[in-house]
Amino acid sequence: MLTRKQQELLLFIDQRLKSGGVSPSFEEMKDALTLKSKSGVHRLISALEERGFIRRLPNRARALEVLKLPEGVAAAPAKSNVVQADFGKKPAAVPANDTVELPLHGRIAAGQPIEALEHNDSLAVPASLLGPGDHYALEVSGDSMVEAGILNGDYALIRRCDSARDGDIVVALVDNHEATLKYLRHNRGMVRLDPANAAYEPQVYQAGRVQVQGKLVGLLRRYH
Repeated sequence: MLTRKQQELLLFIDQRLKSGGVSPSFEEMKDALTLKSKSGVHRLISALEERGFIRRLPNRARALEVLKLPEGVAAAPAKSNVVQADFGKKPAAVPANDTVELPLHGRIAAGQPIEALEHNDSLAVPASLLGPGDHYALEVSGDSMVEAGILNGDYALIRRCDSARDGDIVVALVDNHEATLKYLRHNRGMVRLDPANAAYEPQVYQAGRVQVQGKLVGLLRRYH
């Protein structure tokens, strides 16, 4: 069962795909549904994807495919002189500047663990950098992950999760109050948080002391 806004967005996307072969931009979806921000569109898209009504094609900004419509809802008629897009081929050029407002949860240590700060701001992020799921951003502090290309002052884009595989770069909360960004490893009931800088030593903890709070999915960098 879809909410009214979810159904409105699904039908709007379907109509645009049938009429032009390209899904609407986040700005167009926001305006069509009279939403206040693009973050609302992002939440609706994620909900439709989780329910199996649409899918996002990887590595393509704005590339959406409608998989099904709610029962009793007619699909938008396709124009007779338009060939339906083949999503297996490279789509026509589409803008990649759609953005989503992510909560910015303060600073995360790429060095020794530091206290994780509460949410106090937001960060505009290109939607093409994000996949399905709930995301937030953290500002990187320190240089222990430089060999992984993560520099002091970068913004780490994190997908919320409470588990990860060995080798993933994660936000690890230590002893419920200190957070760090590191490679995750498990070994005989212990958790090892590995840096990507030879100047730093791995941090080893009993498994119960470490909680995974998210997985790194992207980076933003400012140049001054």
